[in-house]
Amino acid sequence: MLAKLARATLLSVTVAASAALIGCNESSIKDFVPAKATKELPPAILTKMSSMGMQRNAPIVARIFKEEGKLEIWKQKTNGRYAMIADYNICKWSGQLGPKYIEGDRQAPEGFYTVRPGQMNPNSNYYLAFNIGYPNAYDRANGRTGSNLMVHGACSSSGCYSMTDEQIGQIYAFGRDAFQGGQTEFQIQAFPFRMTAENMARYRNDPNYKFWQMLKEGYDQFEITKVPPKVDVCEKRYVFNRIPENPNAIFSPTGACPSSTTSPELQTAYQSYQSTYQAAFDKALKKSNPLPPRPTILGLEEAKLVADWTHRRARGERITIEPPDLQADGTVKVTDRMGRIDSEVGRKMAAKEATDAEKKRIAEEKALALAAEKAAKIAEKAAKERAAAVAAAAPEQQPPQADAPVAATAAAQTEEVTTSGAPSFFGAVRKRISNIF
Repeated sequence: MLAKLARATLLSVTVAASAALIGCNESSIKDFVPAKATKELPPAILTKMSSMGMQRNAPIVARIFKEEGKLEIWKQKTNGRYAMIADYNICKWSGQLGPKYIEGDRQAPEGFYTVRPGQMNPNSNYYLAFNIGYPNAYDRANGRTGSNLMVHGACSSSGCYSMTDEQIGQIYAFGRDAFQGGQTEFQIQAFPFRMTAENMARYRNDPNYKFWQMLKEGYDQFEITKVPPKVDVCEKRYVFNRIPENPNAIFSPTGACPSSTTSPELQTAYQSYQSTYQAAFDKALKKSNPLPPRPTILGLEEAKLVADWTHRRARGERITIEPPDLQADGTVKVTDRMGRIDSEVGRKMAAKEATDAEKKRIAEEKALALAAEKAAKIAEKAAKERAAAVAAAAPEQQPPQADAPVAATAAAQTEEVTTSGAPSFFGAVRKRISNIF
């Protein structure tokens, strides 16, 4: 039944791809001119293909797993189903687990993307590269922004999936050969981790869990059929392998999903798969010491914080070495280490900041000098005013000459005071009595 299911799914995918085809043209294939872009796959891989029933130019699909750090290439066999022909350790990817939200958040995307011949870049500054097609219909419907998200060489990433030059040389060759064989586009499935029951149980409390559950439906259907799912977007969400009941109905990314169904074979297989998965999920919840989850992006708020850091870094500003990290309690964690990007723009910014600092220092010293001069003038003026006030008050403090007789009389009167300080009344009486005799 699975072989029949695979053929049916493949047919639906082929029809859908043909309807939306922008096409591979001769000129786009001939653009692969640099020697590094025309290098053949190693003989060992070609031998393995042959033993697995694969043609060299057969279609491919790529799968990416962030937590495991893996990029897989699956290739179509002669029976229509796909099998993994090669896997590579991702040299570097930036950000955390979780989707990309906005330009500058340094998040490597998660979701279902499409690569066409025009997205292949044989002249990349990062050896070889191809654009994964972000933002796709789902991203645009949800207001997510970003550009130039690649799989490339040079092992350097600011939101991309970066490989070694040798690795990207082989991955590029897989895509090139598939296009030359007639494949018009290949799918990239980018996941936070292998979406096993155990991993889903580990991340069940994560704010990105609902998004990951949506991706898991496509993941599961590929696991069942071994054929890349037909991907549509409606009501701002992914839907997989849906067949509209009305042949003229369309899937609008922001509109209501049309009435649709899936093939009976896929429905039966999916229900069986989900039954087994749920039992494994329940068992995983009871595991005593599960592997701790990795840090994840905490939504748009954290994305904005990182984007601001990225833009300041691009301007050459001196900032923290690592981007800010939003914690579950709402606090922001930052490193104490500071620095700036080592580039022409960074050096220009450093020179500008040094010039501005020197201008500020000179202005502050001038302001201090003017303030000191003003204070000295105010003090001098105050001293002069005090001196003038003292001089004006001095004549009033000298006793007048005309008051001398008054002072003498006062002195004479004082002599008539007794030692106790009282007037000499009895002395005057005695003087009159003595005059009588």
